[in-house]
Amino acid sequence: MKKLIWIFRLFLFLCFFIFAVQNTESVVMRLLPGQGFQVPLAILLLVFFAAGALLGVFSLLGLVFRQRREIASLRRQASVTENETKQAPAA
Repeated sequence: MKKLIWIFRLFLFLCFFIFAVQNTESVVMRLLPGQGFQVPLAILLLVFFAAGALLGVFSLLGLVFRQRREIASLRRQASVTENETKQAPAA
């Protein structure tokens, strides 16, 4: 299975590498009026892809932390319930 994963990673890397080599043309990136700089298209796409991925990760952080707190609370509650059932006399 590990070999299959590495083969998939290699294939994915080669696809991205070929894409980058094919798209070396420079494009003008204009941020403010009168200001612009030239960047290779592949680099620009990579930067915006990474920025989008980071934005997606940051947008989910609140949900992850909330779920961790809820899991910790439920574990404490389960531990208390388990202790109560162990201490209860058998009928």
